[in-house]
Amino acid sequence: MQQELKSEITKQHIIHEAFHLFYKNGFKSTSVNDVMKATKMTKGAFYHHYKSKHHLGLEVIKLKVQKRVYDGMILPLSEPGNAMEILENTFLNRIKSFPLYDKEHGCPMNNFINEIGNYETSYQLALKNIVENWKAALITLIEKGKTQNTIKKEISSEAVAIYLISAFEGVRGLRKLYDNDVILDHYVSGLSVYLNQLKL
Repeated sequence: MQQELKSEITKQHIIHEAFHLFYKNGFKSTSVNDVMKATKMTKGAFYHHYKSKHHLGLEVIKLKVQKRVYDGMILPLSEPGNAMEILENTFLNRIKSFPLYDKEHGCPMNNFINEIGNYETSYQLALKNIVENWKAALITLIEKGKTQNTIKKEISSEAVAIYLISAFEGVRGLRKLYDNDVILDHYVSGLSVYLNQLKL
């Protein structure tokens, strides 16, 4: 039991350091040696826990990236209350909450999608699963808003969900190109206009 706990702590340490390296330098640019150096582990110790960088990357997506999206963008959507207010607060509060480092480095999920999502099937599936869960939570909330008479019934809930996710992820990628938040301010203004159009 003690050995299992020690092994789990070691794995979490590797995942934590790998996530930060992938986020800072990119997945492709980060080597197993970089991870070993950051974790102060030998090659044998690393490969005892992870068969390859590919395997480690999948674990980072499932345990770190997925949790970030779930905690920041999915869980808040299930709060009780006015659906439209929850929608506004979730997107507006999240975009305003990012520290400078996160603004400069973009969204970890989006970075993975852009780097390897189009040619590595296992990564594609893992990342798509996060997006699909986010989309499903948004659809549920939008449908709730329709029953509350706070969101127009004629709109396509799926179309709105995809648009909101795409715009949010897109502006996070664009922000990496700038040294200030003007583009985020414009996004917030545009998002407010768009959401007002959904209201009854």
